[in-house]
Amino acid sequence: MKVVDPVCKMTIDSEKAAATSQYKSQTIYFCAPGCKMKFDKEPEKYLGK
Repeated sequence: MKVVDPVCKMTIDSEKAAATSQYKSQTIYFCAPGCKMKFDKEPEKYLGK
């Protein structure tokens, strides 16, 4: 499944994601651990809520 990293906006394959986070019962996929760290600090910023 193709997913978009909310931090860098890169389209990645969910099976090949370098990292994931759980946020409000959703799985968020990332291209790199650095994107996950940025997201985990400020998830609202990247999800536009």
